[in-house]
Amino acid sequence: MPENNLQNSIAKLEKRSNKLRNKILKNPSAKKFFTKTTLLAFELRQKSSRLLAGAGLVGSLLAMPMPPMASIPTEVSEPIKSILSNKQKVLGNLQEIIPHQPAKLTEDQAIKIESLISENTNIPVKAVLEGQSLNHHVGYIGFEQHLKRYPGDSLPEHDEIQEAGMAPGLGAFGYFTKDSQNFSTKIYLQEKYYCVVQTLYLENWNRDYRQLWDWYKFRKMLVINPVNGQAVVCVVGDAGPADWTGKQFGGSPETMQYLDLNKGPRKGLVLLLFIDDPENKIPLGPVNY
Repeated sequence: MPENNLQNSIAKLEKRSNKLRNKILKNPSAKKFFTKTTLLAFELRQKSSRLLAGAGLVGSLLAMPMPPMASIPTEVSEPIKSILSNKQKVLGNLQEIIPHQPAKLTEDQAIKIESLISENTNIPVKAVLEGQSLNHHVGYIGFEQHLKRYPGDSLPEHDEIQEAGMAPGLGAFGYFTKDSQNFSTKIYLQEKYYCVVQTLYLENWNRDYRQLWDWYKFRKMLVINPVNGQAVVCVVGDAGPADWTGKQFGGSPETMQYLDLNKGPRKGLVLLLFIDDPENKIPLGPVNY
């Protein structure tokens, strides 16, 4: 930048600075602020020459043609886009299909939902699995207490949401493991992410109790909140709730927390489906779409 132009620019800036400063200082609060702060106008003027000289250098650099840039890899942005689109796709379509009241899915509804969820989460879900079906696929889920995992287990041993308390008795399937020596991460996750289903109201429960008890014990399930799309892979850890409660399912404190149903009435409408996972490849816990 030529020297004359630089001096003219400095002079214009000083004139504008004085005019603006005088206008601002007419306000009592502004005047008080500028009196106490070290950011004084004369300091700015002293630095203006150096700043403008530097600006001239920067301007020259900016005027230079940009070198060709290497293509930016999309490995980071693409997965984020995929996560959002998959969740939105599941959520939008579920809200179109499922009723907003306790219900058993029709065959047509089940086929659409199974395909939708399996394609977007890689979790193979079934409304009917090995001939078994619950009386409700859509129903209200309620907040449950922690369950005893082994003889001698106590509430302080549970590391999260201790305010939920411990159920006074065992779950319908007993302890998760026979003793504390066999308490593994698998057992820890089973109790942390358990759900409750109304096996006791199945038409053939009393007749085929022994067979059904074994089949449903810690059976892997997928529970989805159709309002926000939050989903959790859990296991059947207890039987209930009773019909008079107005609820069809129950969820562990951690399951309910992730579904965002752990506040207020601690109850909400969810979709609950079996997971077809004979090789036990689907991990328990929150679903990442």
